[in-house]
Amino acid sequence: MRILFFLYLLVVPAILFSQDKKPASKSNLDMNTKYSSITDTLKKKKPKIATIDQYQIITLEHDTTYVDTSLTLKSAYKQNHIRRDEFGLLPFSNIGQPYNTLQYSLTSFSPYPEIGFTGMHFNYIEADQIKYYSAATPFTELFFNTTINKGQNVDSFITLNTSKNLNFSIAYRGLRSEGDYINQLVSSGSFRFTTSYATTEKRYALNAHYTYQDNLNEENGGITTPADFESDNPDYKNRQRLQVYLTDAESLLKGRRLFFDHAFRINPKAGNNNLYLTHQLNYENKTYQYKQPTVISTIDGSEIQRFGESYVTSNISDETKFEKLYNKVGLAYENSLLGKFNFFIDDYRSNYEYNRNILKADGTTIPSYLYQQINNAGGQYEYQKNKWNGRFLYSRSITNQSLSDLDAKLRYDYNDKIKFDFRYRNINKLPNYNYNLYQSSWVAYNWSNNFKNEKINSLSADVSTPWLNAQVQYTVLKDHLYFYDNSSDLQTAADIQIMKPMQYGNVINYLEIKANKEFKFGKFALDNTFLYQKVDQSDLILNVPDFVARNTFYYTSNFFKKALFLQSGITFNYFTDYYGNGYNPVIGEFYVQNPANAVKIGNYATFDFFVNARIRQTRFYLKAEHLNAAFSKSDYYSAPNNPYRDFVIRFGLVWNFFQ
Repeated sequence: MRILFFLYLLVVPAILFSQDKKPASKSNLDMNTKYSSITDTLKKKKPKIATIDQYQIITLEHDTTYVDTSLTLKSAYKQNHIRRDEFGLLPFSNIGQPYNTLQYSLTSFSPYPEIGFTGMHFNYIEADQIKYYSAATPFTELFFNTTINKGQNVDSFITLNTSKNLNFSIAYRGLRSEGDYINQLVSSGSFRFTTSYATTEKRYALNAHYTYQDNLNEENGGITTPADFESDNPDYKNRQRLQVYLTDAESLLKGRRLFFDHAFRINPKAGNNNLYLTHQLNYENKTYQYKQPTVISTIDGSEIQRFGESYVTSNISDETKFEKLYNKVGLAYENSLLGKFNFFIDDYRSNYEYNRNILKADGTTIPSYLYQQINNAGGQYEYQKNKWNGRFLYSRSITNQSLSDLDAKLRYDYNDKIKFDFRYRNINKLPNYNYNLYQSSWVAYNWSNNFKNEKINSLSADVSTPWLNAQVQYTVLKDHLYFYDNSSDLQTAADIQIMKPMQYGNVINYLEIKANKEFKFGKFALDNTFLYQKVDQSDLILNVPDFVARNTFYYTSNFFKKALFLQSGITFNYFTDYYGNGYNPVIGEFYVQNPANAVKIGNYATFDFFVNARIRQTRFYLKAEHLNAAFSKSDYYSAPNNPYRDFVIRFGLVWNFFQ
C-alpha cells in the first residue's frame, strides 16, 4: 500500500500538468520560450516542441547529460534495483541483499571516517549519487521489476520546472522480495526530493536535496550444509528445505540526509573574470540495527550459538548510531582563459555512539562513543579549453588528525568518438568507525582499537574509441583494513563464527585491465566485456578472481512500421574460482576467510535469456535469469554458505512521460 500511495502521488501531478492550459491575458503569459510546453498553443499558432537537450540531468560536479529513452544493451544492463550496471558485482540469491565485489576498483573511498557496515550500503544512495534536473516540461519516469517470489521493485520519479530558474523533483524507490530460502525477506525504501535554482543572470545557483532511506534484510546466516545444496536430491530443489543458521535475525540500515550546494557570484555581471563565494552543507544521520530474538540455533539436532557466547539469553538488539555535519566554504576565481581556481576550508564533525560502556573480563573498557572534529584546507583547479578538460583537487587536515586527498582527473577529447581519461588518486584515509569501535550482545563482538590511517595510491587510464573501450588501473594499498574470520579450529568445528577487525602492515599491489568491444553483423551483435586482475601480496587479504567475463549475443530489429523495436539474445557470465569473502550479518560486512578452512567459489557459468522491447517511450524487459540452473549441478555460490540465484523469470518496464 505504501508503494501504491507514492505511485499515486507521483502520477496524479503528472496527469494534472499534462492538461491543456486555459487562455490567459497577455500580461500573464510565461515569456520564457525555452520552457514552452509541448501542448502550449497560446503564444503562437504553431506549438513549441521541446527538444531532448532541454531535459537535463546534472551531477554534483555539474556534469550534464540528457534524458535517454532509447533501448540499448547498456540500458538493459541497468534494469535492476540499484539502477546501474552490475558487472563486477556478484549478487546474493535474493534481490536487495549485499553484493560480493568481483572488481576491486568499484570500491569508493573518502578520507573521512564513515559509519561502516559497508555490506548494507549497496542499495543506499549517497550524496554524490543524487542527480539534479532541468526540464522543459514535466517529466515522469516509472520503473517496475518483479522480484523473487512475492514482492515487487518500483522506482517512481517526476521532475518539473515552475520556471526556467526553479526545478523540483520527487522520487520514491521501493523494494520487497521474499526470496527462495528461509528468513530471507528484503524490504527497502528510498525517498528523494531535490531542487535546483539559479537567478536569471546566474549570479546565484543552488542544488539541494533531502533523502530518507531504510534497508531491512532478514538474515539467515547462510545454509548449514552445502552438501545438501550441491546434491542431486530433488527434495532440496525446494530451497525452503535447506537448513540455515538463523531463522529470525534481521538487520536494518536507515538514514536521513539534508544537503545544500550553492554559489554566489560577487561581481554583479558575468565577465572574463568572476569571483564566487561557495558553500556546501551535508547533515546526515544513520542507524544500523542487528536483531536476533532467538540466540540458540538448532543445527541437525544440536544447539549452538552461532556467534559465540552472549550477554543475554534472548532478544539480542544491537544498535549503532552515527551523525555527521559537514560544512565547506570556498572562494573561487574564474578566468575565461586560465580556468577556475577554488580555495576552501571545511569542517567535519561526527559522532558514533552506543548507549552504554562495556567492562570486559580482562578489565578493559569498551567506550560508548567516538567523536571527531576535523578541519581541512585545500584547493581545486578546473580547466576546460578546446579538447582538454581537467579537475585537480588537493586537501589536507589542519587539525591533529592526519588525512589528505589528492585527486587529479584529466580528459582529452580527440573527437566525438575518441576520448582519453586519466586519473591519479592519493588518499590518506581515517578508518571507518566500526573498525575502531563496536558493541554487541555477542561477547566476542566488542572491540576498541586505534588503527592507523589507510594509504591508497591509484593510477588509472580509460580509452573510449569506436574499436575498443579499455581501462587500466594500478593501485597500491598500505595499512589496509579488513575483517577476518578469527574462529579457532574448535569453534569452526562447532559452527561458531568470530569476527575481528585487522590491519595489514604489508603493501598490496593491485592491477586491473578491463576491455569492452561490440561486434555487429547486420541485425546481430556480440557485446564482450573482459576483466583481468592481478594482486601481489604476501597473504590472501585482498581476494578477487583473476578473470571475469560477460558476453551477450543478441538480435535487434524494428516491427510494425517501426512502432516496435525489439532486442533478444543471451548473456553469458563467468568468473574464475577464488577464495571469495564471506558475509557476516552481525557487523554487516564481508570478511576474509580463515586459511585453515577457506573454500573457493566461482568457476561456474550463468546464461540469461532476454527479450527487450520499446514502444514509443516505454521499454519492456523479460529475462530468464540463470537459465542453465534448471538442468545443471547446484555448485554456484555468491559467498561461502550463500548460494547464488536459481533460475527465475522476471519482467520489468520503464515508462517515461513528457507532458
